[in-house]
Amino acid sequence: MAEPLTGPAGSTPLQVASRPRKAPGRSGDSLRYSRQASPQPPRGGALGQWQLLSHLELGALPGAAACARLHARLVLWEWGLSAIGENAELLVSELVTNAIQASQSAERVQPVGLWLSSDRSRLLILVQDTSSYLPEPSAGASADDERGRGLLIVEAISTKWGWDADQDGGGKVVWALIG
Repeated sequence: MAEPLTGPAGSTPLQVASRPRKAPGRSGDSLRYSRQASPQPPRGGALGQWQLLSHLELGALPGAAACARLHARLVLWEWGLSAIGENAELLVSELVTNAIQASQSAERVQPVGLWLSSDRSRLLILVQDTSSYLPEPSAGASADDERGRGLLIVEAISTKWGWDADQDGGGKVVWALIG
């Protein structure tokens, strides 16, 4: 059974797994995510309990993850949430890096969106990309691998995380919650 978590205004309520769920078609994975859990990027309106909101749009370019990390660091400092800054920066870096890799196209630079929302105790990180490929850990990835361990890091650091396909059919939103 999933427990509701109120997301930013204009979003659907988050539904997160109350116990670990397994990725479809993969046995032995303990990653917590819920296909039904779908915060959408905020689209105006009152923010409700998520009083703080920041948005940054990036191109799927090599320097985007570093820009996103710096943005997160400065925003969390401004919000008085520096205590969770290191973990938040790592999550932002992993999620944006995955989004960049998923969105890269030889034809044109694709957009990657980053939203940070907070109720002053928890931080919700949302990253939107243009790929319809679902997030799943690389086969056989371990904590010692240089590549393919991004979702293992997201799982270890976040309180909860999930993803949902964009309702417009042009990508997905991956989110992580700290706190």
